[in-house]
Amino acid sequence: MKRRLNHRLYYFTVEDESLLAEAFPRIEDDIYAIAYKVKGTEDVFVTTAETKEAMDRYDVPYNCLAEEDGSQIGIHHNALSREELADFEDAIKALTLACRAVGATCIGVNGDAKIDLSDGVEHFSYFTAPAGHTFLWRLFGARKEAIDYFKKRHPEDQEALEWAEGLALTSAEELKSYH
Repeated sequence: MKRRLNHRLYYFTVEDESLLAEAFPRIEDDIYAIAYKVKGTEDVFVTTAETKEAMDRYDVPYNCLAEEDGSQIGIHHNALSREELADFEDAIKALTLACRAVGATCIGVNGDAKIDLSDGVEHFSYFTAPAGHTFLWRLFGARKEAIDYFKKRHPEDQEALEWAEGLALTSAEELKSYH
């Protein structure tokens, strides 16, 4: 899979979401076509530039509402997610954005006994890699939330704390509105 330089993410609607289910399997195998429904909406999706370009090539009818700069969404990997998901950064950012979060950190893989979900399931999501692992992500709606998380849960991890402090957006309120 090739690395992408266009890290735009797009909010869109479709008249009938079954169109996505019909169109995505027809898209070339080297394209990771993905769209996530935006939390709190009934008909707004977010997708990557790569998927949007494929939807255009396959004449999938949609209404583009807004675009977001994907470089503003922070992703913090662990060693395994970095290895398996390097080519799927934009898809993970689209997932994070669909959850109306400004950053996400990989906390492990599904089935890992040491994963702590005590913050409440609403703060977590997952991404299944084509290689087969399902990675669990802790989502952050604000920079301060990420900083507090690492100070409390992983005070020894200076690199992770610096990542949290360096999140480009201070809160999800800075994300584009698509209405």
